[in-house]
Amino acid sequence: MQKYMQNRITLSLTLLIFNISATALEILEIKMLDSYKITRNFPGKLLPSEQSKLAFEIPGKINIINVDIGDEVKKGQILAELDGREASAQLEQAKAKYDLAKQVLIRYKDLRSQGHISIQDLDNANSEELIAKSQYDFYKVKFEQTKLLAPFDGFIQNRFLDTGSVINGGVPIIEILDSTNVKAHISIPISYTNNLEIGNEYLFKIGNKEVIGYLERLAPMTPGGSDNRLAIFNFNSFFDPGSIAQLKLSMTTSGRGTWVPIKSLSQSEQGVWAIYTINQERVVVRDLVDIIYFEGEYAYVNGTLKDGDLVILGGAQKIIEGKIINL
Repeated sequence: MQKYMQNRITLSLTLLIFNISATALEILEIKMLDSYKITRNFPGKLLPSEQSKLAFEIPGKINIINVDIGDEVKKGQILAELDGREASAQLEQAKAKYDLAKQVLIRYKDLRSQGHISIQDLDNANSEELIAKSQYDFYKVKFEQTKLLAPFDGFIQNRFLDTGSVINGGVPIIEILDSTNVKAHISIPISYTNNLEIGNEYLFKIGNKEVIGYLERLAPMTPGGSDNRLAIFNFNSFFDPGSIAQLKLSMTTSGRGTWVPIKSLSQSEQGVWAIYTINQERVVVRDLVDIIYFEGEYAYVNGTLKDGDLVILGGAQKIIEGKIINL
């Protein structure tokens, strides 16, 4: 931020250093501006891009749970299994019937080609094969439903039940969070979101790191008359879900003025702000200013200042108003 401010303010300030009567003066040549940027931080929470509570589709008794809280898992990994003995037996029987029906159909096709059986006999064999395949597919799905698989790479956030529990279908067993990507969810005033563009880069601070995030989308207005919108950002790196992300946004605001270091300002007992300048006659003048905005070590001020005015920064405490300065 300090580097950013310095780069920005060099557009309106030029630093000059003079030695006057053994007094070192830092003098800033200013340039008046028609607008300034306000920088604000908007906090938000990092959430996993995917989060799911997993459940079996069918009732049964939990035979084994292969994972615990904090375990990392891969997509397709078996997380838990129901007692699948009955489903396995049904699948084996259905497969045997299907294999037999396929063999019979092959034989009947051969016999029909030789004219030994009727078309009706072949059609019956076709029907039996289709029925057997349908039953096999049904019991195959039923057996697969006894296994709970990870839908994506992630880690286990919660485990709700233990081995031996008898459950109904749809009862959550495990909660899994995506371990490959997080998104920042941040509430931002409309006055700022109007300048945001999908896909653009934006600066974040997460912990002690400054990182780049990319605007993915802006959610619709929240109910209740809120003036904010929900902005969702993604990142190229992974961060711990639940961490706080600080979004830094700047907004250009119209207003005549210039940036000056805060240390160049003085305040009277009445609370009036002023800076010391050197006019064209090289006389020290005390100019009253209004402070419009503070940021870091600088203030954006306006008053009777003009382009090219010399603002005294350092050594001002040894300068008397009305004194002539030989530059």
